[in-house]
Amino acid sequence: MTDFMTDLQGSFGILKNPDVMSYLLKGLAFTLGISFITILLSVVIGAVLALTRNYCTSGPAKIARKLASAYIELFRNTPLMLWMFICFVMCPAPTFSKGFAKLLGFTSTVAVKTLFKAIVAFTLFTSAIMAEIIRGGLNSVAKGQFEAAYSQGFGMVQTMVFIILPQAVRNIIPTLLSQMITTIKDSSYMASLVTVELMASTKLIISKANAYNGTWVDRFNRGTVNVTDVFVLFGFAFLAYFAINFTLSCAVRRLRK
Repeated sequence: MTDFMTDLQGSFGILKNPDVMSYLLKGLAFTLGISFITILLSVVIGAVLALTRNYCTSGPAKIARKLASAYIELFRNTPLMLWMFICFVMCPAPTFSKGFAKLLGFTSTVAVKTLFKAIVAFTLFTSAIMAEIIRGGLNSVAKGQFEAAYSQGFGMVQTMVFIILPQAVRNIIPTLLSQMITTIKDSSYMASLVTVELMASTKLIISKANAYNGTWVDRFNRGTVNVTDVFVLFGFAFLAYFAINFTLSCAVRRLRK
């Protein structure tokens, strides 16, 4: 019992190290940033896909509808991790300067390119989910709303912007926020490709925990990574994800009421 308490004390001591905590908080900031970028892009792309699939029903526009349907079904019915690896291997990335890489906290531009590819894969996958959510909101608006708008002289674009979309968005806000929570949690998949988000940062600290928990021996960094290190560090990640997502969940419940 005494040894366990000593190990536990050493594990909590890891979080007291300012460099470790700074690194973990940086990972948390990247998680939130990556999730925000993905959600923003996915909502825009998803809206275009939903509108195309719902309303491009005649003439040459049917081709766009079929393409949108194929895109949605392809990404909705395949795993996110698959697209992570496909984009990592095949997705081209723009050239980034070393100054921009250092601004983000990277030592090389390769890491920025990897992050870019991960965000692309995440956005491609999430936009298909968002498209179906938005399409569900559009379908929830009665067709009589279109007829009423046309009878008042509104065109198609005016009808969508001023009448249909506001009602659709109101109907899907709870589901949309729930998907945002899922997106934040799914960002942990990026730990397989990039080392900047919260889960990847936590795993890296665990691999080097013996340098911070009091078991470090010599310059060869020989020491012990205790079980308590895993519980404490993953516990920190657990609390961080829980705090963010529980706050959003409370917002969702409030909106539903």
